[in-house]
Amino acid sequence: MLSDWKELFDSLKDREYSKSLRVFLDAEYSVRTIYPPRDMVFQAFKLTSPSDLKVVIIGQDPYHNPGQAMGMSFSVPRGVDPPPSLINVYKEIESDLKIKMNFENGDLTPWAKQGVLLLNAYLTVRAGVPLSHKRPEYDEFIHDVMVYLNQLEQPIVFMLWGTFAKKFIPEISNSKHLILTASHPSPMAANYGGWFGNKHFSQCNEYLSKNNIASIDWQIK
Repeated sequence: MLSDWKELFDSLKDREYSKSLRVFLDAEYSVRTIYPPRDMVFQAFKLTSPSDLKVVIIGQDPYHNPGQAMGMSFSVPRGVDPPPSLINVYKEIESDLKIKMNFENGDLTPWAKQGVLLLNAYLTVRAGVPLSHKRPEYDEFIHDVMVYLNQLEQPIVFMLWGTFAKKFIPEISNSKHLILTASHPSPMAANYGGWFGNKHFSQCNEYLSKNNIASIDWQIK
């Protein structure tokens, strides 16, 4: 579905930050171990088209350990142990929706295929070095993506978890969209309150249903 985002990417490809970012990534991938694999950098966009978009969940940067990053925020491939943050997401879904989650499967592809854009602000990372690709080029990129998402006509639910994600609140001005905020689901943040009991998943589905949009089946089996 990457071609469905042609309008967005065509508008960005000739910008100076895009050229600079391509040069940087060419160099990084040629001499270092970078996650995710280069063909999965835009995986979130490949699986969710703008016309079908219902929900946006923003992460910071990809997982930096081997085999984890797959181009979608919070998601890991089937067979890889779900990280603690994702475990807490599953716990909240179980509590909120009274459904059973498979805590051994962290692959969120089923969400993406239903219209959940699992978007990291920084799309790449060096192995073992979190936030190593925190660069101004990516800051400009995510800003432009948010401007594009904000202007989409259909109602969209933005789930902003933690201080980093909440900084995008000013970017979302379209009255058709719903903003839900909570603490980050990481154990350090969640255990201090503000994550468990947020009921984002039921609130999301209620908002979609109210706008005559099919709700998300959040269950991972």
